[in-house]
Amino acid sequence: MMRKILVLDTTLRDGEQVPGAKLNLYEKLEIAQQLKNLKVDIIEAGFSASSEGDFKAVETIAKKIGDEVMITALARAVKNDIDAVYHSVKHAQKPLIHIVLGASDIHVEKKFRKSKEQVLAQGVDAVRYAKSLLPEVQYSTEDASRAEFEYLWTTIEAVVKAGATMINIPDTVGYAVPEEFGDLIRRINDRLKNLNPNVILSVHCHNDTGLATANTLAAIKNGADKVECTINGIGERAGNAALEEVVMGLKLRRDYYQADTGIETTQIKKTSKLVSSLMGLDVQVNKAITGDNAFAHSSGIHQDGLLKSRDAYEVIHPEDVGVDQMEMILTARSGRHAVKNALAQIGFGSMTPEDFEKVFARFLELADTKKEVYNHDLFHIVESTLEGSEEDNEKKELISELVDMQVIINNSFPSASIKICRGEQVLTSSSVGDGAVDALYSAIRNALNMDLELLEYKISSVSKGKEALGRVSIQVAYNNKKYTSKAIDTDILKASALALINAANTVAIEEYLARKNETKAG
Repeated sequence: MMRKILVLDTTLRDGEQVPGAKLNLYEKLEIAQQLKNLKVDIIEAGFSASSEGDFKAVETIAKKIGDEVMITALARAVKNDIDAVYHSVKHAQKPLIHIVLGASDIHVEKKFRKSKEQVLAQGVDAVRYAKSLLPEVQYSTEDASRAEFEYLWTTIEAVVKAGATMINIPDTVGYAVPEEFGDLIRRINDRLKNLNPNVILSVHCHNDTGLATANTLAAIKNGADKVECTINGIGERAGNAALEEVVMGLKLRRDYYQADTGIETTQIKKTSKLVSSLMGLDVQVNKAITGDNAFAHSSGIHQDGLLKSRDAYEVIHPEDVGVDQMEMILTARSGRHAVKNALAQIGFGSMTPEDFEKVFARFLELADTKKEVYNHDLFHIVESTLEGSEEDNEKKELISELVDMQVIINNSFPSASIKICRGEQVLTSSSVGDGAVDALYSAIRNALNMDLELLEYKISSVSKGKEALGRVSIQVAYNNKKYTSKAIDTDILKASALALINAANTVAIEEYLARKNETKAG
């Protein structure tokens, strides 16, 4: 029978513990709303007792977001913390008090400096008090993966009898390994279901050795009913189990785990980008599911296989997680099939085999000197290699090419001037803006006379600080289609300009091909 796994997202509590990732009230509310769109089961909105600001944020989220999703906050096993959580989450339709107390010998003896009996009594008293306030109480046995098993079980048994409705088993410092952690969850699950089958068994895994997702999935396989995760895997030290990895791992292998979540997976990428943007934490490019390269392919062998059948190298489809499409990156490793496909997409799909080999040879020459080859590069290769037909010459007139640019940066009026060549035309424009990039992009849009809305802008170093990679996502105002493009240059502003011009060229070619198809159909 397929089990439903509950998902608690702790991005707003554990995730916000990342140095420099502090959010204001409105940012927390925006993320909470998106987590609701993602259809997480529980939002851990903060640590209510930590500050007046955190209390207010949890309270606001409970009032505004807590009509469907369960809302909780973390409390230590002390009355003041529990009161703070209660008063902040009570406005939600389904409030939950989450209590945490150490269970390992290290925590009991060195952190609390109490006896095991004293710590156990403290936990039981905390649960009893929380239960008098709300029906739903979760108890987390902190550092459970390093705890002595019989004491851990004695604690669980006692707090369940005191009224706990959820038991959470944290791997607080990333000590666990999948086989061992899975066995721990199996042993606890066997006893817990005999004690009270209605109590939910949960896990919370940290990623100190890169095993958080693996440990979480092993726990699900061995009976865990609920997982605690963060978006993009952010969190204390090396972070937590990444929600998107756990969810898609289950979705991909439902046959193996016999379990799934209620997560709306098409909202994953949007949620990832929102959290990354508001917290100022970049997602590593090769990050599973949400990294920029998660659905990008540059190997010629992979590209050839993908073009023949997506299932050859793509077990998760990008649209499943809210990514528009897979990305074929043209590099020196790309083969003939990938280059033919790219040429066909920009309207050069009817070459003779002899002409294609000439173009492919020139492509390899250029690819050896550049990291990536873009659509406008292919146009230049075709133009300089083959004698163009009338139709090919028409297409060349559509391609915009950066000739020169000047950007003036000051506190009052940042401005930019641009010079672009489009076929025989020379297009120029100047503009001011809120900053250097805003002024530059306004000048480019004016010169091209294209209504392009900037959806995403990102600049990053790709070669020890010498080269910058500009990446933009744009939306065309009149048809609401989205386009993404990249460019590399040693100057960050030039890389930014080239990325936008590359995107504009993609729009121009696509519209040209659409017009040609309409003419042929008519």
